[in-house]
Amino acid sequence: MSPVLFWIFVAIMLVFAVLVIVNRNPVASALSLVVSFLALAALYVSLDAFFLGAIQVLVYGGAVMVLFLFIIMLLDLKAERARRVNFPAFCGGLIVVVLFVKILFDVSYGFQSGAAQFPATTQTSQADAWHIGMILFQQYNLPLQVVGTLILVASIGVVILSKRELK
Repeated sequence: MSPVLFWIFVAIMLVFAVLVIVNRNPVASALSLVVSFLALAALYVSLDAFFLGAIQVLVYGGAVMVLFLFIIMLLDLKAERARRVNFPAFCGGLIVVVLFVKILFDVSYGFQSGAAQFPATTQTSQADAWHIGMILFQQYNLPLQVVGTLILVASIGVVILSKRELK
């Protein structure tokens, strides 16, 4: 992939990631997240990681976003009143963002092994999906189960919180 396309997809991903935060409408924010996920999938494809690009579109762009939109639709957005900007919270958030960017630059420019060459992968009869599955279910089995449980608990919590009391 040409560097121009790479930077275009990076710009699309970053612009829509900012729109996720800036949008006051949660549905527009979720749709901006979908576009950001699609741009990330294009970056995976540019790195010749076709399986990861396809999984990014199917799992995150499809299933997770359907879950997010389902949860957003369960919330009673009309009852939510327009909030004003809380100045102390805004200042605190701005401080956190500045500190995060500082740490990000410190780590990025202080990492000496970033230019190291990775060894070539061995050609085996199994596909890349098999290797990813083995790593995912052997090395990262517990974190995978924890994330699944957290998503389930969050979904149940939203359903319980959005349930209206009958009088």
